[in-house]
Amino acid sequence: MKLILSIISICLISISCNAQNTEKQSKNYDQKLADSLGADERGMKSYMLVILKTGPKDKEITDKAQRTELFKGHFSNMSEMEKAGKLKMAGPFATKNTLGYRGIFLLDTKTEEEARALIQNDPTIKAGIFDVEILPWYGSAAIPMHLKYHNKVAKENP
Repeated sequence: MKLILSIISICLISISCNAQNTEKQSKNYDQKLADSLGADERGMKSYMLVILKTGPKDKEITDKAQRTELFKGHFSNMSEMEKAGKLKMAGPFATKNTLGYRGIFLLDTKTEEEARALIQNDPTIKAGIFDVEILPWYGSAAIPMHLKYHNKVAKENP
């Protein structure tokens, strides 16, 4: 009998704590913001994660001026995707890795086909410097909010 009472007590305490957490979270909930970001009930949404990896022609393109122009186009395409509201996060991997992964884009698109259409204008992908893997990814709907702050801490844009 003591065991049953102990289990019931633990369950009641757990339920009470969970209810308090829910109340605490609910006080901060902003329906207007959630809707504007496309958040679901968990504050999450689906994105497409584009992994840029070393492409088949990377080592063949050795002319420095050519590579500079290709990467200038790469950054320009990223800017265009951001202006269109599609690029939510991007960046290179800090070090070389055995997978040949070089960087990522997090795109606000519903399908892989839509993501491919956006990156098809990237000259580094067209030239084979990069190849891509595209995966559906589920993360915080608030991720795009970092962009307004990033632009305030970056001294220059590529």
